[in-house]
Amino acid sequence: MCIPRVKYLLFTVLTYKIMKEEVEVVCPSCSPHHPVLHGILKSGVNPLVKCLECGVVHPASRESPKLIDIKVIVSRGESSFPLHTLLPADEIIKVGDEMFIEDIASDEVYPVIVTSMESGPKRLEVAKVEEINSMWGRAIDEVCVKIAIHEGKTTRSVIKKVPGGYQFIIGSNEKVGADEFRIIKIKGRDGSLKSRDGTAIEAKNIKRIFANPVHRKAWGSGSSWSSRRKEQSL
Repeated sequence: MCIPRVKYLLFTVLTYKIMKEEVEVVCPSCSPHHPVLHGILKSGVNPLVKCLECGVVHPASRESPKLIDIKVIVSRGESSFPLHTLLPADEIIKVGDEMFIEDIASDEVYPVIVTSMESGPKRLEVAKVEEINSMWGRAIDEVCVKIAIHEGKTTRSVIKKVPGGYQFIIGSNEKVGADEFRIIKIKGRDGSLKSRDGTAIEAKNIKRIFANPVHRKAWGSGSSWSSRRKEQSL
């Protein structure tokens, strides 16, 4: 008498394991016009699914997402250039998102941070792609970081070109050409100002670095040379 119960439980467990993936598609029985949640029984181009609303099992076709041509102005350093890319219509994008932009014409791919979006006369902070007319992004594959080096009453500026993910650490030394400097403060693109030694910030998030010059005594100059002579004579 217990065998049917055991078979039922076994079938339930197997079905649960098979339906570990879910998808939203229309159901021909209970929801032919609006997608509802289904469990996937068999994956593929046209997966076999079970409606979690009414229990009907049926094949489902996954439609390719609608793609929209979006104009993107990419800035790199002091220059900028326009391109066009295809993005899914229902994808939600926010200012500050990092994404890869593929140029339709050249097939080149640019990693960028979204800095602005426009729909008609309105600026948007978050929107679906289908609502966007134009988008602006800052390239982060390679960035130019401005460094202000303070020495006495004078300040001079240098620029270091690095990958966007390169980390600058407060308290550490860096070099640009013949200039060597110690980082004392970093101003972020979000307006923050960090000065604690050991704090690391990626180049793509830096507005400006403040530093002091590092002067190294040449071999044979001053007390350094004298101390070496003494050590050698012992």
